[in-house]
Amino acid sequence: MNAIDLHVHSTYSDGTLTPAELLKLAEERGLSAFALTDHDATKGLDEILALSADSPVEVVPGIEITSAIPGKDIHILGYYINYHRPELQEFLKDLIWKREDRNRKMCERLHDAGLSITYDALLASVTPNTILTRMHFARFLYNAGEVSSLNEAFSRYLGDRCPTYVHREKVLPEDAVRIIRKVGGVPVLAHPILYGFSDDKLDRLVASLKDAGLAGIEAVYSTYQGADERQIRALAKKYDLLLTGGSDFHGSNKPHIQLGTGMGKLFIPEEFLDGIKAEYLKNYKESEAFSSEVSSTGKEKAESEPSVTSGTNVNSGKRGLLCFDMDGSLLDDTKQIMPATRKALEQAIKNGYAFSISTGRPLASIKKIIDMLDLRKYNPCISAFNGGCLYDPEKEEILYKDVLPKDVSEKIREMIRKEGLHFHTYTSTEVISERDTEELHYYSEYVKMPCRVCDDVLKEEPCPFKFIIMHMTDKEKLERLQQTILACFSDSVQCIFSNNIFLEVIPKTSGKGVALYKMCELYGIAFEKSYAFADQDNDISMLLAAAHGVALVNGSHNAKEAADYITFKDNNHDGLVPFLNALL
Repeated sequence: MNAIDLHVHSTYSDGTLTPAELLKLAEERGLSAFALTDHDATKGLDEILALSADSPVEVVPGIEITSAIPGKDIHILGYYINYHRPELQEFLKDLIWKREDRNRKMCERLHDAGLSITYDALLASVTPNTILTRMHFARFLYNAGEVSSLNEAFSRYLGDRCPTYVHREKVLPEDAVRIIRKVGGVPVLAHPILYGFSDDKLDRLVASLKDAGLAGIEAVYSTYQGADERQIRALAKKYDLLLTGGSDFHGSNKPHIQLGTGMGKLFIPEEFLDGIKAEYLKNYKESEAFSSEVSSTGKEKAESEPSVTSGTNVNSGKRGLLCFDMDGSLLDDTKQIMPATRKALEQAIKNGYAFSISTGRPLASIKKIIDMLDLRKYNPCISAFNGGCLYDPEKEEILYKDVLPKDVSEKIREMIRKEGLHFHTYTSTEVISERDTEELHYYSEYVKMPCRVCDDVLKEEPCPFKFIIMHMTDKEKLERLQQTILACFSDSVQCIFSNNIFLEVIPKTSGKGVALYKMCELYGIAFEKSYAFADQDNDISMLLAAAHGVALVNGSHNAKEAADYITFKDNNHDGLVPFLNALL
């Protein structure tokens, strides 16, 4: 069994190794996984998750939140947090402001005590975006020759009882537990032995945190003795908590602590991470559905739309609706469904879940794709054109359609022409454009549909399902046009990116979120039993509409911000499998 390490810090808080250096070291040490848990900071997570996509080492997105009870800091670890969620980032901004205020005041006290330190000098000594901690103060004083060791810096100037130390306003540990739960994470009490509490006081703390939603406790830690570990394991058993463990690695700031092995004898088994994943997936499976009102997590039900064709309830009594985006989500980068993903999907369908596809692709393209991938046998309901068309492949029937108004289409076309950008729309069988461009041929190959150049696309399709505007290299130019279109027509259209080179214009009343509600109606499934799996900005309405929105870890920042949960792995590594299996 390989070792893991669930408590690691980078240069984004008070560690001395960058995320890239941590990943390299973990690979060299033969770890199977580690958690990046910087203090009150998530800035390193995007970087390290991108780097780890093809690494044998799994990286767990985490955090260590600094909270306090009277007279003592209490640290709460959070694993598999959806760190893009606005509520977490606002929570952290408040913590950082309080920390910054404390740091300025402490620099003033240290300077008044005769030490050569200022706040600006301290900031200049660290990597940009670093969350300043007392370790940075200690390192600065040591490098300035003010103290002979880091320990002296703490004992003389930075300790809780030193006259130059400034306490800062902090959150309660129960609040830290709640915010981690709120963003889908698994909250764990860090290094409880270090707090120096009596057995009774520690028991009361754990009981209070358990009531707030605590899921685990750090039972294996670099400085624990055998009796310490036995005490924490007993507490975990008493309060039904997961066991976790970590080195609390900080690089050269704690040179006696090594990644994965702590002080030399530390071993954290992989089964600890299995328990955390199981808890995360349990929350995903059992989480409360969102009402039609805006919930505390910011989810919002789409506005009601006209019903789909009457009498089309094709499969009532289903356990739930599984709604998949295709590219970057259900499909890997070779446009195939990986064998383990297909097996999990088939099992979910056998167990009573309805299967639906929601894509920005034109209907002709997705019909061809489902045949190429042998998906027709699962009788999926198809949403094409980003929710503009619902199609039943078994009956070969369009159940619902929504198109751009003719007058709006004409005005938007003139805007696009003025910018000299490629755009196209569709007939029932072709991609049609007014210019023969590199973008046209790229898109034709991408969707496996023939293309044709014509003089006037709106003469052939006066009310199109959508426009796609493209530029192969200049997303900023597309973004500028996006803002121009929305400034004039936000009441009539949505203008969204489906990837970095496709800017889509669709009806305001359309969208994947609207399609999800319509598919729930079609199947006779309460929306509380809807699950969405997606990765891009044009999927946001679907992720928000679903009771359970899951973004692929390879997804866009905005998609992950909208989701309730994020997969452990990407679309090329069966990222959907644990989430499908959790429903069985």
